[in-house]
Amino acid sequence: MLDVEENRFLTETGPGTPMGELMRQYWLPALLSSELPAPDCDPVRVMLLGEALVAFRDSAGEVGLLDHGCPHRGASLYFGRNEHDGLRCVYHGWKFDARGRCVDMPNEPPNSRFKQHVAARAYPVTERGGVIWAYLGPREVPPAPPALEAAELGEAERQVYAVSRECNWLQAIEGELDTSHLGFLHMGAQQPEDFEEGSFNYYTVRDRAPRYAALDTPYGAMYGAYRPAGSGETYWRIAQFLFPVFSHIPTGVLGEQVLTRAWVPMDDEHVLFFSMGEKGGTVPVVSDAELQPNGSGWFDRFRPLAVFGNDYRMDRAAQRRDSYTGIPGIHMQDKAITESMGPLLHREREHLASSDVMVILLRKRLAVAARALAEEGVAPPGVDEPEVYRVRSGGVILPEGADWLAATADLIGR
Repeated sequence: MLDVEENRFLTETGPGTPMGELMRQYWLPALLSSELPAPDCDPVRVMLLGEALVAFRDSAGEVGLLDHGCPHRGASLYFGRNEHDGLRCVYHGWKFDARGRCVDMPNEPPNSRFKQHVAARAYPVTERGGVIWAYLGPREVPPAPPALEAAELGEAERQVYAVSRECNWLQAIEGELDTSHLGFLHMGAQQPEDFEEGSFNYYTVRDRAPRYAALDTPYGAMYGAYRPAGSGETYWRIAQFLFPVFSHIPTGVLGEQVLTRAWVPMDDEHVLFFSMGEKGGTVPVVSDAELQPNGSGWFDRFRPLAVFGNDYRMDRAAQRRDSYTGIPGIHMQDKAITESMGPLLHREREHLASSDVMVILLRKRLAVAARALAEEGVAPPGVDEPEVYRVRSGGVILPEGADWLAATADLIGR
């Protein structure tokens, strides 16, 4: 459990908060490239780490990410005209390029040089793997982006999704890194005989209480959840947490899966989930998340049709008959549970068990890194070592008693 202040320390990500300053050291996914499909297309409202921003693609295809408030009188640049290599505020016509520079100030005299002294707050962006990444940090020259394999996939190779969730980012990623819920929330209605003997799913439902090993890594933390397999064998599910918001989940065969998932705080009560991976992979990415059309509000992007108001399409008859939850789809099951905790979980009420070892380690790693940054100016893990992000997750059968780290080193670090 965490007390109220410790909980606030880990969950608040706005400007000036310890965790918010930690997040700002990294490149973060902000929106999909497909949300800005062409030069001079419509701008998009983006809420990121509690900051209200506007994204646009200029006439040359360059993406700008600006504070939504015009530096003149605060009118929202979302209503601006995206034209001729800039976003023009419709209030008085001031125009800003993708880097925030004021390039036109038509309500001032022609000989005025005032525009040279005015700029909109702009953040560096880069496009990688079908995602627009943003750097909201203090460095004049941003660090290199993390060397995530999924972000390096070509257009023909990749599948990229985004889904919003109405809860704090920490409870979302804690659910992601909690492997024992697989045998209940997602597979609680299945029995061993429902699967091929010797398969990963067979071992999962045959023993729903795995044991754990967890450790710090240069990029975050890693766990191995293990349980008996065949005679003299052990089934391991190995997964990764990568600072500050990334996860590599243990689906598929270890070493074969290229998949990164990110849980990016929009604010302290909304998170935008990004999934980046190979086409035809083994993961049911978010195909079960039927989405509403995107709206224009701050939190109107990538909203599922299944929400609290319709009980996430829960079918009580199916729950009694053949479904553990009655909620269709893995992603929607996770969404329902993490949102059911409320927009911000009160962790002082928790009773953590041995199965929560990775959740405990995650919190410790985040807290230590945020304090080291705030108190000593120490750059957090991975910021200046982008290559450490090149790791994989998955399942593997090992001989009983084998050193799981030594036996899987070549499969984890590719």
